[in-house]
Amino acid sequence: MFRLPIRAILLTCLVSPLVAAAERKISPPLRQVRQLTVSPSELELGGTNRQQQLRIVASDDAGEWDATHYADIDVADPTIVRLQDSRLVAVADGHSELIVRLGDARTNVAVQVRGVDRFPPLHFDNDIMPLFSKLGCNSGGCHGKQSGQNGFKLSVFGHDSQADFSALVHEGRGRRLFPAAPTRSLLVQKATGGAPHGGGMRCAADSLDSQMLTEWIRQGAPRGNHDACLLVGLEIEPKELITRGSWDHQALVTAVYSDGSRRDVTASSDYAGNADGVASVDSAGRISTGTLPGEAAITVNYRGLVGAVRLIVPKEAGPPFAKLLANNRTDELVWAKLEKMGLPPSALCDDATFLRRLYLDVIGTLPRVTQVREFLRNADPDKRLKEVERVLQRPEYADFWALQWADVLLVDRDQLGDRGAYQFHTWLHEQFASNRPYDEWVRELILASGDSGRYGPVNFFRALRSPEELTRSVSQAFLGIRMDCAQCHHHPFGKWSQEDFFGLAGFFNGLQRVPTQGGRELIYHRGYQVARLPLSEREIEMRPPGGPPLETPVSGDPRRFLADWLTSKENPWFSRVVANRVWKHFLGRGLVEPEDDLRTTNPAVNEPLLDYLAEYVESCDFDLKQLVRLITNSRVYQLSSAPNDRNYDDVQNFSHHHVTRLQAEVLLDAICQVTGNSEQFPGMPDGVRSIQLWDNRMPSYFLDTFGRSARESPCQCAKSSDPTMAQALHLMNSPEIDAKIKHPAGRVAQLIEAGRSDAEIVDELCLATLGRPAGSKELAAAKQLFDNSRSRRTAVEDFLWTLLNSYEFIFIH
Repeated sequence: MFRLPIRAILLTCLVSPLVAAAERKISPPLRQVRQLTVSPSELELGGTNRQQQLRIVASDDAGEWDATHYADIDVADPTIVRLQDSRLVAVADGHSELIVRLGDARTNVAVQVRGVDRFPPLHFDNDIMPLFSKLGCNSGGCHGKQSGQNGFKLSVFGHDSQADFSALVHEGRGRRLFPAAPTRSLLVQKATGGAPHGGGMRCAADSLDSQMLTEWIRQGAPRGNHDACLLVGLEIEPKELITRGSWDHQALVTAVYSDGSRRDVTASSDYAGNADGVASVDSAGRISTGTLPGEAAITVNYRGLVGAVRLIVPKEAGPPFAKLLANNRTDELVWAKLEKMGLPPSALCDDATFLRRLYLDVIGTLPRVTQVREFLRNADPDKRLKEVERVLQRPEYADFWALQWADVLLVDRDQLGDRGAYQFHTWLHEQFASNRPYDEWVRELILASGDSGRYGPVNFFRALRSPEELTRSVSQAFLGIRMDCAQCHHHPFGKWSQEDFFGLAGFFNGLQRVPTQGGRELIYHRGYQVARLPLSEREIEMRPPGGPPLETPVSGDPRRFLADWLTSKENPWFSRVVANRVWKHFLGRGLVEPEDDLRTTNPAVNEPLLDYLAEYVESCDFDLKQLVRLITNSRVYQLSSAPNDRNYDDVQNFSHHHVTRLQAEVLLDAICQVTGNSEQFPGMPDGVRSIQLWDNRMPSYFLDTFGRSARESPCQCAKSSDPTMAQALHLMNSPEIDAKIKHPAGRVAQLIEAGRSDAEIVDELCLATLGRPAGSKELAAAKQLFDNSRSRRTAVEDFLWTLLNSYEFIFIH
């Protein structure tokens, strides 16, 4: 059988365009600088604030830009204050001056140092706890892990300062601290490398961090005055930057305390970015933009207070945009963002591409040859609009979307048993077949009670056995809030705490599961129970995240309160997360990524668009078909996947269609449809398609290889859409696929027996697999095959095999 060279297939199927991400470009010459501004404008060091990060902004005729890492910075008197990168460090009391130069511009800023020879009374929460986070001591891989490290345990990310204080001062027979000789304390010795330490040296012996630890021990390791000032706010500069690629910026983070005092905590904060190709950040708050245009959010966390720096990196200036047509408001909002980013959109895709894309995205099914021919011949200017309506009425719509939500809601046969999984899947199918409003069926799911063998949605509470599991899945699936971290400590990149987590878990505390015959369960809620924090057993308010508390005492099932709030239009997350999910399904990328991680520190790449989609869902009373209709009728959805010379490196803003691989079930069905030979699933009637399966554990090497969801997490990451070597080899060498191609009743056999000409056969196979007539490339390959093959049938089989292994077949373009 004829085979394409393996290298060509692997290059088209496996190489990602993101691999291009590139060495940093050398920055072009600086523009003429008019003025330099230094932040903070008043430089006063001393007390516990003995260092200060600088941020320098240059301005010219075109605007302002960060010059922190490009300006020349000097200090007049290094015996008073010294410079460490772009950070001032106090040396001795006195006055000095900061001199900043860039080009012909220069500015001087006075520096005052007071009280550097003595520390004020230190406070454990304000002064010592931040050091443990900065040095990594309380991370999950060190002393913050559940079992601690070498007998010393800290609360992960410092969520429990009282426990950490006790561990240091009271546990281990007090051996960790030595007040008589603070520098000889085990805590200081291990941190500075003076004693063997599995974590290595965390700070230099002469560093400010070491001095702070030593001084705290010298002062008697105080917990701190009960009336000491508290951390009340975090100020972050800049809030938003519109900048260029291949440039370095500096974050400036200032802690604000209840007594009005301020402290630079830039070097003590934790940072994380959400788009490394656009911008990355180091531990000192230095933000580096890459070569890709787009947006990035840099999360800043200090002692549980969280903020973000948002960066926008537009394409370098190009020709003005031509007038862009819009089919609906979705287009207008995307075009506005593309103009801001300097990214002209690609042209619209052709009719054949649109039809194939529409069918695969909406119903997980290839269009048939007759449908393709009819659509391509149709001269009606509204034919795309009408085709959207036709495909939305197809019965496969319910099959396909029940499959998508079965993955999210964990309809797993291993957890639910055959009967439970079948009933749950059947109930989901009914919701989409009847186009029931999303809020109504979610409300029914949250309130479900009854026999798991008769009532499908109650099985949701069998797949997730504990209140904690339910809290994680409900918040992620229906709110787009990932609360996993908050189960043990304050979320490092969000506002959620343990009280938020267990406040939501309280709604599920009273769930009862009574075993019945046949492996079924009778599930019901026995009524309100007090919500408590683990370990301390402290009673807390039962409330949904960010929602109102449940008034107590309450009679009956408290899930009614949760279901009412969860599905209401006042809930700020419910409509946003489903809008983002559906948008990602059709456009290949969410407005927020991951699609179920909505938080202020992970903003949407187009906030006005996400706002509009959420409002649209609500205005349609949660009719998801209306949302599908809106998106598929937009010009944004109908753009070509071929980039132009301006938007080729855009991965965020939908300037061209994002190519995605067919998911496992859809690909197997497509192969069956093209070859004319259905898959035989054990125990299932003939003709059952993969997208109709209720059993996610149905034995299938193909589905496992191509990454069907294991249904262990509501996250889309539970199923794989990335091409792999095993997938490429399976498509090329699978005897099962070869058997489908050669089947005596298959498409190839039928075409030959019908007496079709070579040209007709080639055209038919291209229409069936690629959704378009044969082009010159296919005609040339087919001619070579037919001319050199001893058997016409073998030549046709080889040609079909080649099409099934092509990039164009395996991906949605």
